Amino acid sequence: MTEQTLLKTPLHGLHVELGAKMVPFAGYDMPVQYPAGVKAEHLHTRTKAGLFDVSHMGQVKLTGADAARDLERLVPGDLDGLAVGQMRYSMFTNEAGGILDDLMVCRIEDGLMVVVNAACKDADIAHMRANLSSETTVLEDRALIALQGPGAEAALSALAPAAATLSFMTGAEMDVDGAACFVTRSGYTGEDGYEISVPADQADALARKLLAQNDVEAIGLGARDSLRLEAGLCLYGHDIDETTTPVEAALTWSIGKRRREEGGFPGADIILDQIKNGAPRKRVGILPDGRAPAREGTEIQAPDGTSIGTITSGGFGPSLEAPLAMGYVTTEHASAGSAVNVVVRGKALPAKTAKMPFVPNGYKR
Repeated sequence: MTEQTLLKTPLHGLHVELGAKMVPFAGYDMPVQYPAGVKAEHLHTRTKAGLFDVSHMGQVKLTGADAARDLERLVPGDLDGLAVGQMRYSMFTNEAGGILDDLMVCRIEDGLMVVVNAACKDADIAHMRANLSSETTVLEDRALIALQGPGAEAALSALAPAAATLSFMTGAEMDVDGAACFVTRSGYTGEDGYEISVPADQADALARKLLAQNDVEAIGLGARDSLRLEAGLCLYGHDIDETTTPVEAALTWSIGKRRREEGGFPGADIILDQIKNGAPRKRVGILPDGRAPAREGTEIQAPDGTSIGTITSGGFGPSLEAPLAMGYVTTEHASAGSAVNVVVRGKALPAKTAKMPFVPNGYKR
């Protein structure tokens, strides 16, 4: 895709004005970093508040009294058990138990608000329209802004006092500095924070109002990736895809008790069998010894040199000041603290499996 055909979010002009380095991402021209750099942006989000443009994500409204039960035919999450304003993380699965995409769902008075990944959104929307009876409305006239970090509540509640009343994984419609927004207390950094769905023509003004506050800085995709990796959160197409099941991906917690009993979602037989009897491999955290990071695609070996898996995300964790990674290993090597090797530039370097998140989360429960 050429630069001329890349899509632009409503905040594109602001990114350029702020000196962002722009890169193609999921068909959009997106900021990977600003002049301060990825490490500074990462640490700022951990200590104060970072503003992320996530308008490339897909925002969809499903309307209908039975929208929750309807969507349950495509996902293993318990959506019908959600009260109005409650959110849940779930995933579209296929008949082999693989993950087509992961998504966030919030129950509203007349249905559901759904956010899906940018790279999968066209396929996800087609999937919903082909399989659901609920009315599927793509909210193409809205931007999505994530405000993350311990300073997020103070920054947003200065413009929308109602934001302070939300707890983690809840959402509500509210006025934010004159804009009619849908705000959820959620995000993908491991920190407290919000995602703000705002009319596209009011997004630039709102972003500037937030950035005008002392603790808020613009943050790019580079730090978003390192933050979610430290938080042990999956990136679709890397840590999860059509070949990984929720059980292998250590996402069994997202499948509610009722859904485990009832089934009725794609791949249920395979997924429920793995919950009962175990999966052949598991997603785990990896902490390499030394300073050399183990990147995506790196082979993971047992101490005897046997190949047992592959790194799916890896890099340097600015909060840890050390390399970290996640990947899949055979189940017998998945216990936290297991000794493994990672093959970096042809050398088998010592590492160990680790519990995630690598950095304690800061969610407001």
